[in-house]
Amino acid sequence: MAEYWIKEEPFLPKAVVFDMDGLMLDTERIIKYSWDVTGENLGYGKLGDNIKNTLGMNRAQRNAYFLKKYGANFPLEAFLDGYHQVYYDYEKEKGIPKKEGLLSLLDYLKKKNIPMAVATSTHQMYAKEALKEQGIFDYFQEIITGDCVEHGKPHPAIYALACEKLEVSPAAALALEDSYNGIISAGKAGMKVIMIPDLLEDETPVKEYLYGKLKTLEEVKNWMEK
Repeated sequence: MAEYWIKEEPFLPKAVVFDMDGLMLDTERIIKYSWDVTGENLGYGKLGDNIKNTLGMNRAQRNAYFLKKYGANFPLEAFLDGYHQVYYDYEKEKGIPKKEGLLSLLDYLKKKNIPMAVATSTHQMYAKEALKEQGIFDYFQEIITGDCVEHGKPHPAIYALACEKLEVSPAAALALEDSYNGIISAGKAGMKVIMIPDLLEDETPVKEYLYGKLKTLEEVKNWMEK
């Protein structure tokens, strides 16, 4: 099996739902860096590798993960404040890059009048701010965030809600994801899912949920054009 692939069964989505972090914006590597710096400052060593176990989780899920792994005495508030500051400083100095092909795909879908939504585990305030700063907020008809649903990814609620808001059947919609939790969430909601790898590259654990795996968002646009 080739590293990148797509099923041969034809599918033209009536709507497309995007994850945000690691899919549209190259944020996960910066979060990993921020966790490393803050972990060392707090005397816990580099904590960045934990991100591979928490991708797609909402804020509450991530907090619970750290308390479970490092114990009830883990200085969670100091860790959160610290890494948010490191992230903010990095963003202010260097900016947050868009993922390859993002604008090309967004423009293509807009031209074809295919509705778009965001389904991100990030809190609403931060998600909307990030999308506006990147100049892509207005492409989306709906922004569904982690605080809009009771259960975070991998529960299907967030993708089910996105499809409901777009007034499209999940079976007729495409989800674009980079994380295992997100892929499972969209797959269980009944959507076709294409994985665009970021920090996680092996699709084996979630292959049953995938319609395909493509290298970049530009490749998604090229596939849709065909």
